[in-house]
Amino acid sequence: MRAIRGAICADNTAEDISARAVELVTQIMRRNMLTTEQVNAVIFSATADLDACYPAAAVRETLALDKAALMCLQEMNVSGSLDHCIRVCVLAEGLTQSECIHCYLGRAAALRSDLD
Repeated sequence: MRAIRGAICADNTAEDISARAVELVTQIMRRNMLTTEQVNAVIFSATADLDACYPAAAVRETLALDKAALMCLQEMNVSGSLDHCIRVCVLAEGLTQSECIHCYLGRAAALRSDLD
């Protein structure tokens, strides 16, 4: 099992949090050529300024990941950190560590400038 990381920023509305979470996990699945059967778990964290909904709810429904374990946590509040940020860790089967493609989208790309 491998961990694929990613992040994206969102406005604090249920619609935008849901849309951005779906966009992020969709990109991770596409770029890593994952099927829903390969995804064991998806762990989200969000900064405290994103509290309009759970990102996992939209991902579970939209991407049909009802067999995977999905969980939402609050990100640590670190001074100067990126605001309005959803981070994700997708645990999936079938990839080697060197094959994993991590996805940091939009403003969140600044979190991992080493992945350019």
